[in-house]
Amino acid sequence: MGFSAEPGSQRLQGRLEMPADGPALRAGDKGLVQLTGDGPTLALLNDGRLRGETLEVLGEFESNGWFRVGPIHSKSLWVTREGRRFSVSYWCAVCSIRTYSPGKCWCCQEETELELLKAEAP
Repeated sequence: MGFSAEPGSQRLQGRLEMPADGPALRAGDKGLVQLTGDGPTLALLNDGRLRGETLEVLGEFESNGWFRVGPIHSKSLWVTREGRRFSVSYWCAVCSIRTYSPGKCWCCQEETELELLKAEAP
């Protein structure tokens, strides 16, 4: 998938942390920035398997200082490792079904596996 962003969106990058009040990015000089988004995006951000990963997100700052990540369908979130960007997806090996937020496969009800896919450069 290529770069996708809503007009006027902002970019934020940092290490994903999971304090008690919800997912946040440790974003350099911005400090700890709380994240919010739609239901599927929040499910992804709360996936403990991503804790400590460096994320790049697109969205916008809200008046309370939180950062609202773009909706899951807008492809607004990537893991970055060694300068490479990966999209986050979840795979059911039993049913060969891919989803974009964690949970049980809608078919067999087995837990889906986190799978990072190399993404195109922006």
